[in-house]
Amino acid sequence: MHRSKSAAAAALAVALTAAATISGAPAARAAAGCKVDYQVTTEWQGGFIASLNVTNLGDAVTGWRLTWSFGGGQAVSQIWNGTVRQSGAQVTVDNVGYNGSLGTGASAGLGFVANGPTTPVPTDFAFNGTACTGSVPAPDVLAQAHTAGRVTKSGQYSWPGVYFEGRFRGTGVGISLNDSNNDYDVQIDGATVATLSKPGRTTYWVNNLSNADHGVRLVKRTESAWVAAGEFGGFVAANGGAILAKPVARSRQIEFIGDSLTAGYGNLSTTRDCSTNGGVDRNTNTDISFGALTSRALNADYQVNAFSGRGMVRNYGGGSPGTSYRTYYDRALLNVDGDVWQNPGTWHPQLVVVGLGTNDFSTALNPGEQWPDTQSLVAAYKSAYQGFLDKLRARYGSGTTILVSVGQASGTFTDAVRQVAQDRAAQGDTKVRYWNYADPALDLLGCDWHFSRHDHQLISGLLRDYISGLNLAW
Repeated sequence: MHRSKSAAAAALAVALTAAATISGAPAARAAAGCKVDYQVTTEWQGGFIASLNVTNLGDAVTGWRLTWSFGGGQAVSQIWNGTVRQSGAQVTVDNVGYNGSLGTGASAGLGFVANGPTTPVPTDFAFNGTACTGSVPAPDVLAQAHTAGRVTKSGQYSWPGVYFEGRFRGTGVGISLNDSNNDYDVQIDGATVATLSKPGRTTYWVNNLSNADHGVRLVKRTESAWVAAGEFGGFVAANGGAILAKPVARSRQIEFIGDSLTAGYGNLSTTRDCSTNGGVDRNTNTDISFGALTSRALNADYQVNAFSGRGMVRNYGGGSPGTSYRTYYDRALLNVDGDVWQNPGTWHPQLVVVGLGTNDFSTALNPGEQWPDTQSLVAAYKSAYQGFLDKLRARYGSGTTILVSVGQASGTFTDAVRQVAQDRAAQGDTKVRYWNYADPALDLLGCDWHFSRHDHQLISGLLRDYISGLNLAW
């Protein structure tokens, strides 16, 4: 800041092109970013002159309003290149007719005479309501896209089956993505028009559509727990079109918690050995898992919070000891230690389906594992399950129905889950229900003996039948 001493008379001799006036004209539109250069050019005992230069860093505007507050009792007495009103410390300046239109990167200069000290200098300048930080704020990618998944404010995510839904008018739409690890389906008006395999940083375009209103949906097919998160950058309208208001969230919500069987691992394959037909990634599509199928049939939003190989207390083959599914459940970004998903306040599922235990019990205990025998593993499993149900109850309340599920007709896993449900009922929690969906028609022809597409369709039908008898308060 430059300061120079002058007599008050000299200061008042500065030519003023506009006097202070009262203006209630509203700002033409919000700005996406701005920068303000503020300088005291002349000062004297009891007053000063300052110049302001405001630069629009966002889209072009046809009118603007600059606001700030004084912290030292200063009061504007005259202004040029703007109209001013002041209420207490708050100062509001609107453009005048000749400087209202500011394109991206364009600036407007103004100046004023004020009574009071030169300090403290204002720091809270805002241009059409946007704080002038000297940069453009990161866009809100969910402002025009609906999702129910665990997505961060910056548009990042890790869990499988995360989807984004939007609406647009025109002949085409672009989908902005940054993900070199996952596969996606692109759907227009309910039909899949493209599959993107590890697209990287790109804007994928769907063009040559009828010039009308359309729906667009992007869905993550695959798992990628150990690598960088996927990132959604929003939908973009083709020339002459427009992105419309996002679809309204569905009133019904279902959360699916589980492992590879819930994630849809290898469900596109028709052979259990996927080494010659593209591998697990190419043969996995969470969008046709039983959870996704059931939710769409019931017109419900959903989360598929599934993690292959993870169990309630023990992982497949005893791998990664000291961790379990519960290590990761609270996260949005699975590869970030300690990450916690911030529920925007809109996720309150009426139904939660838990399917954890296959990995706990499907492989024999190894020497040196923390459970000396199956009996001790079962005890730890049931105790952890009860604690996990306590977490879900604390998070979603007593009104949410929780299905503890198992896909095996009998055995240690089946008996343990049944006992968990019985113990819960004995405690008075009647909204924890036991669901066994074992069926002789399951062919297990997915990769590595996982559910096939046929199996997921079958299980979805069984689940819908079961849900119909629950009398949920949808």
